[in-house]
Amino acid sequence: MQRVARITAVVAVTLLVASACSSGSSSGSSGSDGSGVVRKVPAQYQTIQKAVDAAKPGDLVLVSPGTYHEAVTVETSDIVIRGLDRATTVLDGGFKLDNGIRVVGANGVAVENMTARNYTANGFFWTGVVGYRASYLSAIRNGDYGVYAFKSTKGLIEHSYGAGSPDAGFYIGACYKCSSVVDDVVSEWNGLGYSGTNSGGDLFIVNSVFRHNRAGIVPNVGTYEPCFPQRDTTIVGNLVFSNNNPGTDAIDAAQLAFGNGILLVGAVGNTVERNQIWDHDITGIGVVPFPESNPHAVSSKKLTACEAKPPKAVLDVVGPMPSTVLWPSTDNRVIGNMVGDSRLADLGMNMVGTTPTPNGGNCFSDNRAAIESPTKLQQKAPCGSAASGDFAEGEFDVAPLIARAKPPIVLYKDVILPDPGLQTNMPNAAKAKARPQRGVPAFPNLTTIGLPARPAL
Repeated sequence: MQRVARITAVVAVTLLVASACSSGSSSGSSGSDGSGVVRKVPAQYQTIQKAVDAAKPGDLVLVSPGTYHEAVTVETSDIVIRGLDRATTVLDGGFKLDNGIRVVGANGVAVENMTARNYTANGFFWTGVVGYRASYLSAIRNGDYGVYAFKSTKGLIEHSYGAGSPDAGFYIGACYKCSSVVDDVVSEWNGLGYSGTNSGGDLFIVNSVFRHNRAGIVPNVGTYEPCFPQRDTTIVGNLVFSNNNPGTDAIDAAQLAFGNGILLVGAVGNTVERNQIWDHDITGIGVVPFPESNPHAVSSKKLTACEAKPPKAVLDVVGPMPSTVLWPSTDNRVIGNMVGDSRLADLGMNMVGTTPTPNGGNCFSDNRAAIESPTKLQQKAPCGSAASGDFAEGEFDVAPLIARAKPPIVLYKDVILPDPGLQTNMPNAAKAKARPQRGVPAFPNLTTIGLPARPAL
């Protein structure tokens, strides 16, 4: 979930894309695909920022190993920024600079094969763009998010690692339809492994690992960002385990969600399928409403194009807003997951009277789970059949979870993170063609993604 002050401080700048790619320059060699030039740091440009400022659409900024103490802002569309070696091409904010690389309103920008660490805000950040790619990145010990896309669509986050952020290791928010993919990432020791406020619509989280965060995968809703509510995210083929880590920094939402694997919070129409989930203090998969405190009043006449009709309590309010608006989680499908070793419930659902039906359209089928709350949840709310039965029996009560004592946070600067190990380098980084992220990324073929095996740890 987002810190509102930071969002409102970001100004999305719309920039004109150059009508043609540069054919060459005295400070760069011809690009390997002939569409631009290669601008080398530090051989030709002393800093990454200087190379980025000189770049034209189609160019490749190629960064040699070294530690770069700079905060890079990108305002030119369709460029690629790439490190020659992921582990040793390092942007370091020294706990003083805000973002490692921030892409503002520049479409199609790809960042590849490098590390960003010790920034006060984000490691890698795209805002207000159409087309983005984060490939082979490591974002470590940053003060807000690791890899962060806000109000941005047609993106791909792949083969990347995020650790040590108080908010989320990976985040896609405030977009519908997002038309984006998160594939083959590892997120650990964050407040949240993945957070997606008001995002969805052709949004896929697949083939990834979320472990040792305070909470794992948390799609969520809130009127403090556009495009509410959260809806239509597909979560398939992931390993989600041991998200009860008391040794991390954490925003309030991560504290609230502490001890859950996949938690759908005021979420609508999501699919959670064929994930391997284990070892959580509260739920393996939880479907719960979101009691939003001090929601923003929104007129139906001022809804943006990406917003669905929200609960009546946040529309056309005359007089003061209610102190709390309860957002239901509805029409979510939870199918074919293996969930175990949850201390409260492997599968948990609570509607607290927010919908006229006892299950709110949520359904659960073919999951291997020992503890279900309400009792026999899969029998009472199966996918493809009408819900029936007593949903008060073995009710999943969220109130004590909200009120329970949480482990104190550890300031992100002081967290002792695990060794991430050797992270995979981008193949042929020195010679691969510059490939901006133009158009919608290829969506995963879900039929080829099976239930991942639980590894021996």
